[in-house]
Amino acid sequence: MYYVYVLKNNEGKHYIGSCVDLETRLKKHNQNSVRSTKHKGPFKVVHKEKFDSRTEARQRENQLKNYKGGRAFRKLIEELQPPSSSLV
Repeated sequence: MYYVYVLKNNEGKHYIGSCVDLETRLKKHNQNSVRSTKHKGPFKVVHKEKFDSRTEARQRENQLKNYKGGRAFRKLIEELQPPSSSLV
């Protein structure tokens, strides 16, 4: 099983990646063992998707990375946010 994941840090920055073992990969991100996210954590997983093949996972990862900062990425992230309750 392969995962594509979106991480978010306390500053609201996102990181997109793929892996086989999501739990171990998150630990590496939070231990500053991943060069691209070093000293930018701590991170939490805000989105994950499962794939049967590495090829499918990499294609989806690239698709999300192309979205990043764009309307499609914002829409994906907004869908992940819990609905806010308005007290009026």
